[in-house]
Amino acid sequence: MGYSDSMAFESDNTDELIRLGTEAKNASRQLLKENRAKRDAALLYGAEALLDDTAEILQANALDTEAAKAAGQPETVIDRLRLDRERISKMAMAIRDIVALSDPLGEVVAGWTRPNGLKVQRVRVPLGVIGIVYENRPNVTSDAAALCLKSGNAVMLRGSAGAINSNTAIEKSLKTGLAKAGLPSACITLIKDISRESVIDFVKLDKYIDCIIPRGGPGLVSVIKEHSSVPYVIDGDGNCHVYIDKSCDLEMAIDIVVNAKTSRPSVCNAMETLLLHSNIAEEFLLRADTKLSGVELRGDMRSRAILPRIKEAVESDYEKEFLDLIMAVKVVDNLEEAISHINKYSSGHSEAIVTDNYSSAQQFTDEVDAAAVLVNASTRFIDGGELGLGAEIGISTQKLHARGPMGLAELTSVKFVVEGNGQVRI
Repeated sequence: MGYSDSMAFESDNTDELIRLGTEAKNASRQLLKENRAKRDAALLYGAEALLDDTAEILQANALDTEAAKAAGQPETVIDRLRLDRERISKMAMAIRDIVALSDPLGEVVAGWTRPNGLKVQRVRVPLGVIGIVYENRPNVTSDAAALCLKSGNAVMLRGSAGAINSNTAIEKSLKTGLAKAGLPSACITLIKDISRESVIDFVKLDKYIDCIIPRGGPGLVSVIKEHSSVPYVIDGDGNCHVYIDKSCDLEMAIDIVVNAKTSRPSVCNAMETLLLHSNIAEEFLLRADTKLSGVELRGDMRSRAILPRIKEAVESDYEKEFLDLIMAVKVVDNLEEAISHINKYSSGHSEAIVTDNYSSAQQFTDEVDAAAVLVNASTRFIDGGELGLGAEIGISTQKLHARGPMGLAELTSVKFVVEGNGQVRI
């Protein structure tokens, strides 16, 4: 679904949201009393229920996909929405993988003893209630619920109107897991009010929700920024760059660019802009052209003089997250110019350099302002699973409290635990 910046009114269902928020808050407090074994059991039972309920989930999903087709939605949207037996099986597998991850709760992040004998520790604890606002991807329902529960949080899910039948069926299976494990049903709550206005009411539940994580396009993010009274972590756009330095292995550089742009162009860690040092720009473009033949190139005057098929770029092309087989190209004279361009146009997601020069690599990683910087590797690696974090709930492009791929640790906070033996402050 889309989101409009003009949504500034309340729905008629605010009382229901408050009721659900109250139940979620109470459930989060109950979870503080439960151990890892019970949370893991609920997730394993939930994964099993997803498989048992496959036929019911597919029937619900068919209603959503048919409605999307009737509404004239593009195939890319329908594909993200569509479920089949294999995708449901992968959803169940993802939950089991989350269960296998280390429990972050109770981890002592730091500890020290003061001269007066006080023992101080910073210990990981759940955030409490996490609100997820997301668009037409039913698998997010199970992934987000599993990550939140594993990290000891209750979760309130506000999916799109276009996936409501699928999300409702998935929630039912996950609640089966909660019931079998003896956990409160409100540990996982799907908001059934699919009106656009309800998003505004949802992100104002600051008495009940401790953190909002939006997963969607710029329209959704702008609504969150404008209206949320709950702290939020933005899973932002990915206007990612790859800079090819004057000293590099050109074959490796070509492989990295082809992978970063073409392996899955519709995701946030796909590259959108190629920056080429002027010393190697001609050789790179002529050698890479065949492998990039399916990509529409939009470039500056210098790149177009080398490769005539490159279309003229306008400034907005360097600002854009294409999410398609389209790539902006620019020739630069030095590393400093490349860094300046990236820091001007980057969305702060993932930026890469291909170079044989250690000093260039160090300067790039020091000066580029992004959640992730890569040296001689594709931007497609900026993903929780690829970095060894297990599943992720999104990739934060802001700086507080999480940045980069958000796994279990990023769904926690810390508390100070101070132990004494009668000390009083003088």
